[in-house]
Amino acid sequence: MNRDNDKGKILINRSYTMIITKLVLLLIIVLRLYYLQVYQADKYKMMADENRISTRLLIPPRGVIYDRNGVMVASNRQNFQAMIVAEQTPDIQATLDEFKKIMPLSKEEEEKIKKDIKRNRSFVPIKIRDNLSWEEVSKIQLKAPDLQGIYIDEGLSRDYPFGESMAHILGYVSSVNEAEAKADEDSLLKLPEFKIGKAGIEKLFEKELRGKGGSLKLEVNAYGRVMKEIEKIDGIPGKSLSLTIDSRLQQKAYELFGEQSGAAVVLDVHTGEILAFVSAPSYDPNAMSKGLSSKEWKELVNNERKPLSNKAISGQYSPGSTFKTVVALAALESGIVRPETKFSCSGQMFLGNHAFHCWRRTGHGSLNVVEALMHSCDIYFYETAQRIGIERIANMARRFGLGKKLNIGLENEKAGLIPDKVWKKKHFRESWQQGETVIAGIGQGYVLTTPLQLATMVARIANGGFAVTPTFTRVTDKSHIKKINISSDYLDTVKQGMYDVVNVPGGTAYRSHFNINGMEMAGKTGSTQVRRITMKERQTRILRQDELPWKYRDHALFIAFAPYDNPKYGIAVLVEHGGGGSSVAAPIASAILQEAINLNILK
Repeated sequence: MNRDNDKGKILINRSYTMIITKLVLLLIIVLRLYYLQVYQADKYKMMADENRISTRLLIPPRGVIYDRNGVMVASNRQNFQAMIVAEQTPDIQATLDEFKKIMPLSKEEEEKIKKDIKRNRSFVPIKIRDNLSWEEVSKIQLKAPDLQGIYIDEGLSRDYPFGESMAHILGYVSSVNEAEAKADEDSLLKLPEFKIGKAGIEKLFEKELRGKGGSLKLEVNAYGRVMKEIEKIDGIPGKSLSLTIDSRLQQKAYELFGEQSGAAVVLDVHTGEILAFVSAPSYDPNAMSKGLSSKEWKELVNNERKPLSNKAISGQYSPGSTFKTVVALAALESGIVRPETKFSCSGQMFLGNHAFHCWRRTGHGSLNVVEALMHSCDIYFYETAQRIGIERIANMARRFGLGKKLNIGLENEKAGLIPDKVWKKKHFRESWQQGETVIAGIGQGYVLTTPLQLATMVARIANGGFAVTPTFTRVTDKSHIKKINISSDYLDTVKQGMYDVVNVPGGTAYRSHFNINGMEMAGKTGSTQVRRITMKERQTRILRQDELPWKYRDHALFIAFAPYDNPKYGIAVLVEHGGGGSSVAAPIASAILQEAINLNILK
């Protein structure tokens, strides 16, 4: 009996213990709930809202870019995109196979789509193809029953209506890379579909063109799926820009190059405003913005005519005989050469044992500086350069915009090179030689310039010696443009020589002259060798340019301004391996200047 009583007491005690334990646990739970629901109510309400509400960043429309006449040269257009939602697709591969019957997908594209699907939740839309045409959209809509999970979305994409002709000015936009995202704190750059300027004006004015993002508040369920829109705040569109370029002249200038490779720059000689800026061949900025395949990219990179290179500012070339204008100015200013000073050209000149040849084997006879410019006599400028020295030549060249960057804002601008004694000592630890001065006198040897610099040089000659600087932005105040300290008489002498080059029979560019209601141009031809002519060739027969492979032909150059009596437009044209300045570059420049005059760009 006692044992039974002891067992009963133990059971009762255990029951009491369990009841007390449960009561204590219940009390703890009650107190915890009270604490959470009363004391922490605000905190958890906010957390619940954060789980319930999803805030998304909205991409603002990118700023539009206009030419000087208000014509859109970079804008935004509707972009129809084919999207796929994995959870709405019974068989992703089968759906993609059906899609490929409408439009092809490369292996790279298909692999990227599958990777994106794996990386994201099943309800997140993944882009299959963008920039769809109406015809492509229609085909997808018609095949909708066989394309479960695929739908058409609408957005904006960058559009360049002038394509290749303005690519080296405008540049293009493309997806943000990792380094760019780290360097810029703007949260827009974290969006996978966001694009920024990668080159040209698009890159130079990226911050202004980008604008500020908006926001979209959405109510989502526990799985993150959108239930409804709560609030939408539009962003601030990017700032629009107006350039100095005339799109009509730009298009004409680009077309005139045809299959040729080279560059052309047209300036307002009084302000430095860039009216046309061509680098040929070029690339399609629309294709770059959409994204190129590896094959397409390799074709651009390996093209011997370098379409990705902006030759107007990054191409450095010997200026050839166009440089004789600067040498003439230096000679006149020195007083060693006067307008009436004559030198005799027999076709060659000796310095020690070395012979220097004129382009005309039989020579030009006796000439003064105006006649030497008109006929582009090499011997005259060999003699002139010897007498005035490299320091005077270098000083004058730099005053007229050569040998330094002009800082127009585009990437990869080169400074060119105007050599002197200090430069050679620094770079070669050797003394300057007289023969190097002779070669510099005709714009060869170490002398290097860019087409933009040559356009600046001719603009400063044409405007009477004002140091204009090229720019893509409108110039409303010319008070900052300084006068170069040089006599107008010297400039007039050189301008007369340039006039005779084009408008007097026998001038090297006479075939390119024009007269539009009394308006004529003045200019200077130039050709620069890219290979050494052997003594054997000189003794037998120098090969004609058309007999040489393209890459061994001379570069062709021409600088000019118009109208001669009231200069407005300055131009520099370079044709890589074009053969001759008079036969190739001058006709292009002449046609461009005639177009500018007929369009009356600077009224």
